[in-house]
Amino acid sequence: MRKTIAGLAFILPLIMAGASNAEGEGRYQMERNADGFVRLDTVTGEMSVCKEASGQLTCRMAADERAAFEKELDRLAKRVEALEKAQRSGVFADKPRLPTDEEIDRTMGIMERMMRRFMDIVKTLEGGEDKTSPQKDQMPDKT
Repeated sequence: MRKTIAGLAFILPLIMAGASNAEGEGRYQMERNADGFVRLDTVTGEMSVCKEASGQLTCRMAADERAAFEKELDRLAKRVEALEKAQRSGVFADKPRLPTDEEIDRTMGIMERMMRRFMDIVKTLEGGEDKTSPQKDQMPDKT
């Protein structure tokens, strides 16, 4: 309980400082503590413990964030295993359904009407046909 209160007493000023962080000052805020530094991500609120060794600063996630990270990693690993098992068993081996003759005929009719209209537009733009003349060779709608 004391550690929790002490942790909150230490973390609360960091969070408050991050909340009042003006845009452009940077995403991370560093505070020195007895063991090194604590890095606060002012956007997500994540905290990392940082230590300096050999002139380099090495940061690691805080223990509670690490536990949540590992829990999520385990969940995803189990999901990948389940998907791989399902793939090996042939669950995902369904072949795609081919279109029926009616679907092909309808699609070809739509494409043909589109091409005829496009060619009429090209002829009109080239000056080969008057804009007011009725369109010829229109196929009836097969819907």
